[in-house]
Amino acid sequence: MIMNRILTILILLTLSFNAQSQDPQFTQFYANPIYLNPAFAGSHGCPRFALNYRNEWPSLSGNYVTYSVSYDHYFKNIKSGIGVIATHDQQGQGTIYTSSLGLVYSYHLKVNRKFSLMFGAKAAMTNKFLDWDKLTFGDMIDPRRGFIYNTGDVPRGPESGRFFFDASAGMVGYSKNFFFGFAANHLNRPDESMIEGTSRLPMRFTGHVGAEIKLGSKSQYTNVTSIMPNVIYQYQNGFQELSLGTYIKYGVFNVGAWYRNRDAFILSIGINTGKFKIGYSYDVTVSKLNNGVSGGSHEISLGLNLNCKDKPSTFRTISCPSF
Repeated sequence: MIMNRILTILILLTLSFNAQSQDPQFTQFYANPIYLNPAFAGSHGCPRFALNYRNEWPSLSGNYVTYSVSYDHYFKNIKSGIGVIATHDQQGQGTIYTSSLGLVYSYHLKVNRKFSLMFGAKAAMTNKFLDWDKLTFGDMIDPRRGFIYNTGDVPRGPESGRFFFDASAGMVGYSKNFFFGFAANHLNRPDESMIEGTSRLPMRFTGHVGAEIKLGSKSQYTNVTSIMPNVIYQYQNGFQELSLGTYIKYGVFNVGAWYRNRDAFILSIGINTGKFKIGYSYDVTVSKLNNGVSGGSHEISLGLNLNCKDKPSTFRTISCPSF
């Protein structure tokens, strides 16, 4: 027990003082598309709500829990999508948490009959907070009885946490059955230090590509089966993540399987009725932090697509996955 608590201290101190952090990630990549790439704002045409919950490594006392909620809509008079997204991420049972609220804009450009481009940007205000009362230090340890003393250390840094502005941008190109995109987050490299000194949030780069391959043709008696292979690559501060996967869609049902390099297999299942969708995914850890120790990762997504009267009859949607 003592060793577990000491390990937790070391992890938290590394997060707090070294401050070379990475962003939270969802493995239902397209369940909240404007989190993946701001250019997706308005890509559905009508109003769209998304809600995401992720619990990473629940068997560890210092697990990561992330929430996200977003809304976006396409406005035909300005040929643009506008959205808003809020995220909340907590580490070590709330010892460190990050909350963000962002406004997203995307311009839609129809290049020709078969190909379109979208260019997006996100401006967000973020608060990163360290709960000093939840930290434990060496002077609190009794050799025989464990953590029984009060620490002589005093809180440092702003009491309300660090507030900072964060800017991101992205683009997406797509045709009827193929799409690709690129996004760059933290373009201004904001200072997220919660104590003395400066800690610049490293930029995160994301590249993604996917396609929809339809098997057979739809009739009044049968649904079309679609296979949707995808590749997502992300880079931040020397860390690289390559995710390879595919979805299979039949009617309202979706199943998916992904592999994230040297980290996890991801299995997902979902139902998408067109207006409402719900999805669940589970990450099977295959790294040295094995699944029996970490407990894997659970993720749930909910989506609601509303009807609208102002959606252009020529509006071209993207054949990208829903989960």
